[in-house]
Amino acid sequence: MEFRTIVIRSSNISAAAEFYSKLGLIFEYHQHGNGAFHYACTLKNITFEIYPLLKNQTTADTSTRLGIAIDNFDVVLTAFSPEQILKAPHLTEWGELAIVQDPDGRKIEIYRT
Repeated sequence: MEFRTIVIRSSNISAAAEFYSKLGLIFEYHQHGNGAFHYACTLKNITFEIYPLLKNQTTADTSTRLGIAIDNFDVVLTAFSPEQILKAPHLTEWGELAIVQDPDGRKIEIYRT
């Protein structure tokens, strides 16, 4: 088994795409048929998509937590403002990580590879 798609919803998809681009993701802005315009990128076999909120949503789900391992850990962290860095780099049983917050309030774990 493997994951193929991860979709998050955002109140501001452009701001979200800009945030995740700081992690090294390269997005395309497109739509499928008559669906909503959204941002998408593919890493290995996983497609990560940022869609606008559904019509009945007023805010994004902030309980979703993502973890991403990156090669250029120190450089990437400098791209985030101090307000976006919730937890400075520290060692854990899973390796060194920092926690940042995306524009919708989700906590994103950034791991050093």
